[in-house]
Amino acid sequence: MKITCASLFIAAISGAQAFTAPATFNARTSTHLSVSQADLDGAQDMIDGIIKEKNCGPVMVRLAWHDSGTHDCSITEEWPKSGGAIGSIRFDPEINHGANAGLAGAVKILEPVKEAFPDVSYADIFQMASARAIVYAGGPVIDMKYGRVDATSPDQCSPEGNLPDAEAGDEGKFGGPGGTASTEDSAVEWHLRKVFYRMGLGDEEIVALSGAHTFGRAWADRSGLGAEKTKF
Repeated sequence: MKITCASLFIAAISGAQAFTAPATFNARTSTHLSVSQADLDGAQDMIDGIIKEKNCGPVMVRLAWHDSGTHDCSITEEWPKSGGAIGSIRFDPEINHGANAGLAGAVKILEPVKEAFPDVSYADIFQMASARAIVYAGGPVIDMKYGRVDATSPDQCSPEGNLPDAEAGDEGKFGGPGGTASTEDSAVEWHLRKVFYRMGLGDEEIVALSGAHTFGRAWADRSGLGAEKTKF
């Protein structure tokens, strides 16, 4: 299955050098890791095998997105206060945020990769798994930049409320006052803009991310939507 929208998203947030430690680093982070080519190649081989064996590509894209989607570009405090792809989703309370329902299983699936290659961060493993899922779904090879640093404790998790709502609440509003900034709005388009503008993204990226939700299927224990609302 071709997944143009998901490919656009991964390409938009990825670096320019495939499977190498970065030569330059995001100015919004203050730390980085050095990671060997051999470890990156080994981790990729394991991830490829997992995706092919378990047919779990879509949930890997979702895992990477939800780990990175907490980013708030307006926060100028020292890393990791601004959130983003820092592997914090593996911790409680973040893994138990409502938007992350079902993702604990995806983290567990990737634990053997971390055990085999401990010098590769969880953050890099999650993003690598997403990029490889794109490839195995028929999309392009995504250039990636590695060397992300992991959050080390639950205290470094972002507050709940930074990710978008799929449906309006009882009062007809999307989002809420939680997170690093309120995303509440009665108009879905402005709710999405409040979510994604906070990350430094624009309307084109919003379209790509929204379209990427067509990759995979709906599960009642994750999105709340099941057979009665989808063809599954």
